[in-house]
Amino acid sequence: MNMLEIKKMSRLERLQAIEALWDSLLDEETEVESPDWHRGILEERKRKIETGQAEFISLERLRASRKS
Repeated sequence: MNMLEIKKMSRLERLQAIEALWDSLLDEETEVESPDWHRGILEERKRKIETGQAEFISLERLRASRKS
């Protein structure tokens, strides 16, 4: 399946495809290890929370910032 075929699908069909893909991954016994860069981001976020430097925003503010 290519991008053109995916774009022709309805929103509901695409969501159902996503759900089917997730379900197929759950059946696999192998675990995917997070990359080092991901661990680094999580550690930096944790440090910011612990030192009081983290900024938390509301979902409404996040949505508004995504529209800009």
